[in-house]
Amino acid sequence: MMKRILSAVAILVIVSCGKKAPAPAPGIATLSAPLKDQPCLTGTVLSATESSVSFSWNASSNTNQYDLTITNLLTKAATTQTTSATSATVKLLRNTPYSWYIGSKSNKSSVVTKSDTWKFYNAGPGVVTYAPFPAEITAPAFGAVLSAGTTKVNLTWKGSSVSSNIVAYDVYFGPSGNPDLFRNHITDTFVNDVTVGANTTYYWRVVTIDANGNISDSGTYNFFVQK
Repeated sequence: MMKRILSAVAILVIVSCGKKAPAPAPGIATLSAPLKDQPCLTGTVLSATESSVSFSWNASSNTNQYDLTITNLLTKAATTQTTSATSATVKLLRNTPYSWYIGSKSNKSSVVTKSDTWKFYNAGPGVVTYAPFPAEITAPAFGAVLSAGTTKVNLTWKGSSVSSNIVAYDVYFGPSGNPDLFRNHITDTFVNDVTVGANTTYYWRVVTIDANGNISDSGTYNFFVQK
């Protein structure tokens, strides 16, 4: 009996010693430039409509490669390029708002660690003031499916601008793909207790207005209330 116990212990020791610790996930990259919520004035002008913009970030731990993802906030089109460096130069449209973030990747792990997301405005010719960044819809999320029995929803979003001079929002909401004006010139970043019905798709968007009369459009989002 003692021999059997010792043999079992020996097998457990061998098995446990043979297990490898999981590879550590990549760390979070810290963004450097273009600066957050600022106009980018350092790009190299290529034409009346385009400039090359330099992106940089600090190295993250346990990382072999970085995915630089840039989104045009007007068209929602996103591009991603991969590099082993901590900088990259990208051709972008001028007088256009963008967001960007870094995904850190390791050869030893399948985890991709995402950095913060920053917004900036790529400067254009003769621009004195910049429109606000398009509002960032937070809830309900795009394409969300709300459970049966839901009769009220809260619409929420985030607003930001280069000049920090947002004065109001216009909210469009309804069951049409081109929703009607629902709330006019409000200063909150939410509309609570909005009545909804079952088995219906709702559409909504937010127009941001700044002190100079500049506006931006979030684009139309939708969600569905189950029957």
